[in-house]
Amino acid sequence: MLNVLTSLVAVLAVTVATVFAFHKLRLPTVIGFLAVGVAMGPHGFSVIGHGAELEILAEIGIVLLLFSIGLEFSFERFLEVKGLVVTGGLLQVFLTALVVTAAGVHLGFPLRISFFFGMLASLSSTAIVLKILSDRDELSALHGRLAVGTLLLQDIIAVPMMLSVPVLGETDAFSFQVVALTLGKAVLAVALIFTAARFVVPWLLHQVARLRNQEIFVLFVLLICLGTAWLAFQSGISLALGAFVAGLLISDSEYSHQVIADIHPLRDSFAGIFFISIGMQVEIDFVGEELALVAGAWLLLVLIKGGLVTAIFSFLQRSFRLGLLLGLALAQVGEFSLILARMGGAFDLLSPDQEQLFLATSILSMLATPLLILAGGRLGFALHRGDGAQGPSAGDVTGHVLIVGYGLNGQNLARVLREVDIPHRILDLNPQVGRRVPDVGEAIHFGDATRPSVLAGMGVAQARVLVVAISDPMATSRIVWHARRLNPDIYILVRTRYVAEIPRLTRLGANEVIPEEFETSVEIFARVLQEYHVPRNVISLQVELVRREGYSMLRGLRLEGKSLARFNQFLTGATADTFLVQPDAPGADYTIGELKEHFQGRTSVLALVREGVSVESPPMDYRLRPDDILVLLGSHADLDRAVQLLTAPEEPDTGLPEP
Repeated sequence: MLNVLTSLVAVLAVTVATVFAFHKLRLPTVIGFLAVGVAMGPHGFSVIGHGAELEILAEIGIVLLLFSIGLEFSFERFLEVKGLVVTGGLLQVFLTALVVTAAGVHLGFPLRISFFFGMLASLSSTAIVLKILSDRDELSALHGRLAVGTLLLQDIIAVPMMLSVPVLGETDAFSFQVVALTLGKAVLAVALIFTAARFVVPWLLHQVARLRNQEIFVLFVLLICLGTAWLAFQSGISLALGAFVAGLLISDSEYSHQVIADIHPLRDSFAGIFFISIGMQVEIDFVGEELALVAGAWLLLVLIKGGLVTAIFSFLQRSFRLGLLLGLALAQVGEFSLILARMGGAFDLLSPDQEQLFLATSILSMLATPLLILAGGRLGFALHRGDGAQGPSAGDVTGHVLIVGYGLNGQNLARVLREVDIPHRILDLNPQVGRRVPDVGEAIHFGDATRPSVLAGMGVAQARVLVVAISDPMATSRIVWHARRLNPDIYILVRTRYVAEIPRLTRLGANEVIPEEFETSVEIFARVLQEYHVPRNVISLQVELVRREGYSMLRGLRLEGKSLARFNQFLTGATADTFLVQPDAPGADYTIGELKEHFQGRTSVLALVREGVSVESPPMDYRLRPDDILVLLGSHADLDRAVQLLTAPEEPDTGLPEP
């Protein structure tokens, strides 16, 4: 027991330092866990052994990892790009498995072993890719959404792969008929578990949530996770697959967000142990002796898998840049592949040397992913430089608005321009946009706006305004740069998520950059100032000042010129506001004299409007009626009291809200 505790303390100490360092470097912590395992394992510095206790913790890590992946599986995100993902993702998995299987058979491996190699190579890392794309703020970009959808599809396909491992391990009984029969039995068992839990789990979750006890809720979630995994194991299915099914059961529940928040700390801790245990299995001596073989296997993986993904999505999207981004982003081995490899080792599908080669190649592919994603963006743009291909044609137009990106912002802008009869053209890289948007008479052109020929074909040289409303920071920068050189006089307005993008986009040629990050803050402080009865023209002036100064005040920088120092005068001085006298309000039948007495003479009644007729300085005996409008002058505190006096009290809500 003491040895286990010593190992855990050593693992936690080094892991905390590694996670801190990788967080600072903005790299996925999964890579750090693998590196810790390699360094501290029995084949590295031998800080920790490879005991059975650590294996048990690693198995718990697998269960919690796949449970959380199931929880975070979003059918909505998947359906956003379902057409491209289903076609491209299925082609990627099938062709990768087919090419690797054929290569394995050609090299003399049995069909079942070669097919297992193909399964291992076809899956990518959800955790690493999502982390990198999130840090680069590219999850909302088209290539980010396609990557997420493809990864989710791979997670689904991994389920039958996991079911097929025991069958592939049966040397004498292997055949595709046996595989199909075994898969059918396993799918039936999963369906029975799914059906039973589908009706029982939501009801139980609701009952537990009504207790409003977080400890019981977390324990019950763990019971669902581990209990479903155990039931799956008893049915002849792996623990990991059972946990994934359990996560799917809760993902559509209204409690899924709370479950994710509660399970994440445990998931990260135990999943870290799992990845460390994977790293511990790597024999450094083997890697040193076979370094050329490991590097060659990784290069072959990138060429086969990355090349297939690039070719498939370049063809579907008609954009080599987008295909290359996806190809290099998905050209690594995933978490499910590591789990499959561990299962395959238990069924003699991998020899010790093959397992070592696979683990070393996997870790190298994960370590190289951030560099490949960075290279993919730069290489894609470099290959487009000087592109003379003919782009789409928007016809013979001039003085129009060119909208790049037909998401929510692009649709709203186009709707307004259409209403006021301003000529405009729409350009989007997603070919499914035209099918998804209702027919409103818009001509939506398909093309990659980062290519100068595409912008030229859309008439950017004759356009008056360019609006860039896409969620791809790197592509946005390229579009602004090219547009400014094609039309020095065009007015360029850009939407971005973060205010840090403003200086760079302005240098590249944007006239106006609207960051979502601070526009929300502007709206919030404007609403708060309205609540304190600051005059609307003063609020508008300050909003305009904040925007004109590049949101410097909200970034913690000193404003040049005007500042917000005068706000204190408005907040402490007198101001005027209008109030509607509501029925059943405490002061609904007051006279003007009683109203002034209530405010002790500190508030003046400037006017009263009744049925559209204005009465200036109404007399003291003038009695209020419901629906009268009062114009009051006074301090902010007195006007706040006027709201309470002239507003009907809300009826108490006796019903208990659902948790």
